[in-house]
Amino acid sequence: MHHLSPVRAAEREEGTGKMNWKKFGIDPRRHYLRVTYLVKWMICAIAVGAVIGVIITGFYYALHFATSARTAHPRIIWLLPAAGLLIVFLYHLLGDFDDKGTNLVLKSITDDQQIPLKKAPLIFAGTFLTHLFGGSSGRESAALQIGGCIGQNIGHAMKLRSTDKKTITMCGMSAAFAALFGTPMSAAFLAMEIANVGVLYYSALVPCVVSALTAANLAQFLGARADVFRVEMMPQFTIRSAVLAAVFAILCAVLSSVFCRLLRAGGWVYRRYFKDPYIRIAAGGGMVVALTLIFGPNIYNGAGMDVIERAFEGEVPPFAFLLKILFTVVTLEAGFKGGEIVPSLYIGATFGAAVASLTGTRASLCCAIGMGAMFCGVTNCPVASLLLCFEMFGYRGMPYYLLAIALAYAFSGYSSLYGSQRFVFSKMRPHTINHSAE
Repeated sequence: MHHLSPVRAAEREEGTGKMNWKKFGIDPRRHYLRVTYLVKWMICAIAVGAVIGVIITGFYYALHFATSARTAHPRIIWLLPAAGLLIVFLYHLLGDFDDKGTNLVLKSITDDQQIPLKKAPLIFAGTFLTHLFGGSSGRESAALQIGGCIGQNIGHAMKLRSTDKKTITMCGMSAAFAALFGTPMSAAFLAMEIANVGVLYYSALVPCVVSALTAANLAQFLGARADVFRVEMMPQFTIRSAVLAAVFAILCAVLSSVFCRLLRAGGWVYRRYFKDPYIRIAAGGGMVVALTLIFGPNIYNGAGMDVIERAFEGEVPPFAFLLKILFTVVTLEAGFKGGEIVPSLYIGATFGAAVASLTGTRASLCCAIGMGAMFCGVTNCPVASLLLCFEMFGYRGMPYYLLAIALAYAFSGYSSLYGSQRFVFSKMRPHTINHSAE
């Protein structure tokens, strides 16, 4: 007896001569829609990554020029208060009287807030002026703001739905971070997990990955250098080394929480005693000038990536991490622009070098652990933090980075660089809390 295959039997049963795919749980229309949706987002992600990759590469070269000029002409620091006045003037000129920085970008993901396109040139110019004249700030928050702003406005021009605008905003953030740091893996996951702690927007995985890879490779093609540090003489992961790494990671978690709280406290003090933004930023610039005269130029000013490189060799002052906290709080809370993540990496690296000198261990490994733990502590993004360690330091130290980041995430509590960050899930118990950042 001739037996029909299940597919042919389905055809005969229907009597139409057409394939009845639904009988076997296959819906061709659904697969077609899924494929077209992914293709659409891959095209959008490539476009966003290319546009932002070019812009952030220009931003990279602008900050490189600013750092070189400041290093060659240390006396330019005297003009920092005047540069601060210019920054406030530019923001007020374009009608931005209450700059929320990266918090506005996070709000655009969680609460559908619109990011004005004028934010991108403002943060570009403000960060350039801050770095050129010696303010202590980073660059990544500026990049996230530029990327998120451009991404969302591209989505607005394309008349995307509200949910799709969130995705394209995350595309812009991942593209900007990847282009600036040369770390596409961590950039993609940072954009997906930074707004709501405990939740990953997996629906944005393909767009964020594609935009990050596009921007990172384009920036590299245009000459931007990725931030990579060499960790020499990786010790074997033993019980003793694990305990030492764990204790150090917990100390970094405490330090990250202290840094976040000092930033909040510094902002409160500034607003209480200097209510006018022009007076506030001029006073802050004057204090940075005074601190620079006391402790020396080009050590705690700017982003300090060169100091991080020296920390890996153990060639930094033992209390550099404390002074970087002071310089950064005084700079950013006065109203200067930039970011807090690179200062956090600086603090982690120099704190690691100080601990290494006390314990007699290798400075490079302690610096790498310190940077990863501090990054996780201030952003509350463990997945992105682990991937950042892999991309910056390699995979050989995986057990150390994994342990340090897990502990830093748990012990840093609910402090954060960004007040708009939401803690959806508890760090200690498997339930939702919807807790605001402290």
